[in-house]
Amino acid sequence: MPRKPLPKDKFFRTLNASRLAVTFNDVRLRTNYSEVMPHEVSLETRFSRNIPLKIPFVSAPMDTVTESRMAIAIAECGGLGIIHRNLTPDEQKDEVTRVKYHLGGLIKKPICVNERQTIEQILNMRSEKRFTFHTFPVLDSEGKLVGIITETDFDFCIDKSQTAKKIMTQKVTIAKKGTDLKGAYKTMCEHKKRSLPLVDEKGMIAGLYVLSDVRRILTGSSKDFNLDKNGRLIVGAAVGVYDDALARLEKLDRLVDVIVIDASHADTKSVVETLKQIKKDYPSIDVVAGNISVGSSAVRLLKAGADGIKIGQGGGSICITSPIAGTGRPQVTAVYDCSLKCDVYKTPLCSDGGIVYSGDVTKAIGAGAWSVMVGNVLAGTEETPGEKIFGDGRQWKIYRGMGSLGAMKKKGSMDRYDQDPNRPLIAQGTEGLIPFKGTVKEVLTQYVGGLRVGMGQIGAKDILTLRERADFDLVTNAGNTESHPHEVTTTKEPPNYRFRGQK
Repeated sequence: MPRKPLPKDKFFRTLNASRLAVTFNDVRLRTNYSEVMPHEVSLETRFSRNIPLKIPFVSAPMDTVTESRMAIAIAECGGLGIIHRNLTPDEQKDEVTRVKYHLGGLIKKPICVNERQTIEQILNMRSEKRFTFHTFPVLDSEGKLVGIITETDFDFCIDKSQTAKKIMTQKVTIAKKGTDLKGAYKTMCEHKKRSLPLVDEKGMIAGLYVLSDVRRILTGSSKDFNLDKNGRLIVGAAVGVYDDALARLEKLDRLVDVIVIDASHADTKSVVETLKQIKKDYPSIDVVAGNISVGSSAVRLLKAGADGIKIGQGGGSICITSPIAGTGRPQVTAVYDCSLKCDVYKTPLCSDGGIVYSGDVTKAIGAGAWSVMVGNVLAGTEETPGEKIFGDGRQWKIYRGMGSLGAMKKKGSMDRYDQDPNRPLIAQGTEGLIPFKGTVKEVLTQYVGGLRVGMGQIGAKDILTLRERADFDLVTNAGNTESHPHEVTTTKEPPNYRFRGQK
């Protein structure tokens, strides 16, 4: 059953009749009568059928953008991070684990240590895994809880060759398996304990509450975080096809919230077959498939069981697929075309690529997206992988496309672009430097603010209304020039605007 007619349909039908495709700079959204103030709009949406977002922003699975630090930062802003696959399955699992254990109401499977392990071994493990917490339940050889080690125990341990049994606190305040959040908080306050292990009737560890996380949830101080039902940050991970996907899912099952089958062209036999296999073997995990840019491609992935679709081919700032391969599709048209099919299947789609200004986010959602995936927007922030580089009087960070020659030295990128390791690599992305931008929170504050302004001027109280009320005008080159500062020399660049032509 087709969806109801929308104001933008006539605009796109006219373009389609002439085989014209448009992207963000080609169009403007029409304003409308509004009773909605920017601060009143709701930005809650979905990345896939069952994965919520507080803000419609997802960080791209790129090796210079999203590892655990980025995923933590964007989830705390209300968005979602997708851990890239230029990592081994074990390395990717470690990155996902850091996100899931960064905070949580009930930690169902806490990281425990054995009573025979030395303090040096435990500290080395903590450093190697890059854990940010210091509290570890201590188990005996049978797996029963016998003690707990906290940051205080580590601080006052001079001899690191001592075992956990030697320095641990043996009289542990515990609660029964099944204790809820409020019950745990009451017990922790009564006994003045920052950690509360849960044990079953056999004395086996069944979970762990941490005071800071419990208090944060009960007081509502984490209301803007994107959290799962257990109070942990939501995180996703990218996988390839066939054996790569299954090997990663063996490690990620019951840990990751959403899987992204990450291919430069997803309308292929390998992606469809992998999608069907994952949905069969792991029916409880949402699977998003991409990338595509044509409505008929969306139908094939939706019929194969996709819980979300990722749209975008050739529009990324460091993507050169279009000039190299001659393929791709301008992003606004691609999003609209695929949304016609996704709406029938009641499946969210994510617009991936081409975002420069916050207004582009408003346009992408107006065209039919439920969220946007960003790489360049977040590249160069404090939380991206890699060190800052100083040059030409400012700080920079490395940013590269996953189709660049440097990225394709790793198997994940090589597979994503269907490259044969025994043949010369054909680049579909570039490598370079991007100015240091500050923190993820600072950047997203500006983009979220711009989206709110756009929704207010259209009269859209939420993401669904923006998708339904949006209508577009085609813009000439003169109109595009008029939209940017002109007849003036910019002396102070605002934090939310940088003209493409400026260096």
